Amino acid sequence: MRMFFAPEETEEYEAARSLLIRRMGQWARERGESVDPFFVETALDYRHRGTCDGRLGLWEPRHVEEYLLDWLPRTVTVLPGEDPADAPGTLAALLRYLDAMGLSDPRGASSADNLAAIETLTPKYAPAMADRGRWGMAKFWAVTAAEQGVDVQDPAALESFVEQAQQGEVPYDQDVLDEVLRNHLTRGPAEVARAEPQLPVLLPAEKELRARAETSRALRWLRGIADWAGPEGRALTATGNLRMADARALVAELGTGDAVDTVRSSTQLPRLGLAVEWAKKARLVRVVKGRLYAVAKAQPLLKDPLALWRRAFETFPELRVPLLGTRSGRHVESMLFDSFEDAVPDVLNTLYSLSHAMPWPRLRDSMHLCYRAENDLTGRYAWQRELGHADRDLRTALDVLEDLGAIKRHEGMADPVFLDIPLEEAVLPPAGMPPELAELFGVVAGGHGESEDAEERSKERRAELTDGPVELIRLTALGHDSVRRRLLAEGRDAPRVGELAHAPAAGLLGVIAEHYDPDAARTELAAWIAAQASPAEALEKLTDAVRATPFRTRAEALLDTLVDAYPGGEALLRGLRGDPLLGPTALSILVRREVLGAEDLNEPESLVMVAESLLQLLESAGPEGFLDILGGQGLSAREALEAALASGHPDRSGLADLKAVAEQARRQPAVRLGRGHERRRRGGGGKGGRRRR
Repeated sequence: MRMFFAPEETEEYEAARSLLIRRMGQWARERGESVDPFFVETALDYRHRGTCDGRLGLWEPRHVEEYLLDWLPRTVTVLPGEDPADAPGTLAALLRYLDAMGLSDPRGASSADNLAAIETLTPKYAPAMADRGRWGMAKFWAVTAAEQGVDVQDPAALESFVEQAQQGEVPYDQDVLDEVLRNHLTRGPAEVARAEPQLPVLLPAEKELRARAETSRALRWLRGIADWAGPEGRALTATGNLRMADARALVAELGTGDAVDTVRSSTQLPRLGLAVEWAKKARLVRVVKGRLYAVAKAQPLLKDPLALWRRAFETFPELRVPLLGTRSGRHVESMLFDSFEDAVPDVLNTLYSLSHAMPWPRLRDSMHLCYRAENDLTGRYAWQRELGHADRDLRTALDVLEDLGAIKRHEGMADPVFLDIPLEEAVLPPAGMPPELAELFGVVAGGHGESEDAEERSKERRAELTDGPVELIRLTALGHDSVRRRLLAEGRDAPRVGELAHAPAAGLLGVIAEHYDPDAARTELAAWIAAQASPAEALEKLTDAVRATPFRTRAEALLDTLVDAYPGGEALLRGLRGDPLLGPTALSILVRREVLGAEDLNEPESLVMVAESLLQLLESAGPEGFLDILGGQGLSAREALEAALASGHPDRSGLADLKAVAEQARRQPAVRLGRGHERRRRGGGGKGGRRRR
């Protein structure tokens, strides 16, 4: 049972969703609770399809609010005369269930905080569902059709209504439709693009980050501007610029490096001008009636170097005009200027995700690809001129980011991972891949002539990266910290090694199993063990967490991860072979890793292994997929099922599911095991009048 699926893993996600819905229904019935399976499905779909990170087990109050007051009103149709079902109650039950089963991501909000958010938002849920301005386009037309007597469950009747609406033959509320259109344009589609997950990063403690921030050259500029302005303020020129005498003194005091001897106006001092505008954007100073004043409320910020550094970093993308827009009093714009506020975060995201320093030629070429995708220029000379301007502006931005302390640049040899694949080793690109992108990834695009051009450009890039040292660019610890903070604010997954030190054992293992590389997993587990009372107690908590996992595939993934990350993991695995609860999982891993062969298992172990395999197959494929896979295996499949049900496997719930599927196959000759059959996988749909729109 995974709690994270790539967007293209449709069948895997739907099987896991069905299993969660079924198991949660059993759990709720045992407690005398009533839950609506439809809204369990929509809640999981919201996290999988409606958020950029797709983590099913991670919920925060912002997710609760968006799901109840935006996603459901947009996507779920309640027909006239029906009341909206208790989605808040079902969501609360789902979050309690995830917590009880060890499926909650510990990096989200606490269960208490999420449940409190549901309680607060519940009175707003029904009005939101009835607010037509919140509806999606399809929902608007479905309800409009139903209100005019159309049977929206009848495809032919609904199609006829749509045709009439397109021809303007049916009445509707134009004002509401306009609002629906506006909201669609401003909020975007209900289903959002999945952001690329980031690898875990190892960051210093805040004390160390604060010490590093104190050494930032750019922070010295910002503090200097605020101190110079002071509470009494400093007079500016009639055009709102620094007076030249003041500018000369500040250049010397702050060490901006501007050449003051050959200029006659402070507007010709780019670094000082940038520092002043940056201080304004960071709300450290402000202009009032021709004077520049320090902002009194910013004094605590100025005393905290890390908080000030983060403010400076956050406002850097707003510095497009003072950073790039002026050259000796003449406004010159490049393609980077046009996309600066988006391009800078993208560059920093790229550096964040790399395990090696980025060579300048690779960063430059990736930016060229973006420019070509966004601009329509013709002629080799025009492209060379415009790309040259953009490269110059990108270097200017990198210079200031280095002054801030967000990046570090040095000379060195590019890591081989950045080299082009030789043409003879290249492969044809996927259909539709732009030629420039194909070249960046070392694949051949186009016909013979285009291949020759691609080969020549590839050789040039390879030579540039291998003939000698090149400029290498990487994020500093401060840069990693603040990029991560921005990614988290955007709802993206950006793990930090050490953040799980106090997480529950099940949450720890779940996160590192699905989101950590092996090295980071070992470091994270070591930090978690060190935070426990003793290594022995830590190991007991970890193995107990696997024992308590009610899903076979998840139990194996957690134990697999523990064995890989724990010192002496294989000895631990061998020792669990006879464990009453973990034995089947341990045997499965030992056999898969070829530590044990079939001949090494005794008869009871062999039967348990058959059951374990079938239970994992049922979980991962779902009942229909399970029958599809076993349907053509005849007598051997029936014998395997009988052996599994009589094996004494400790997962009683899983065996009950297995028995139910076997009985279904016996009751329905068309799907009986041992007979060929065809089935079509189906996604979940609405129940009754509730329809997905």
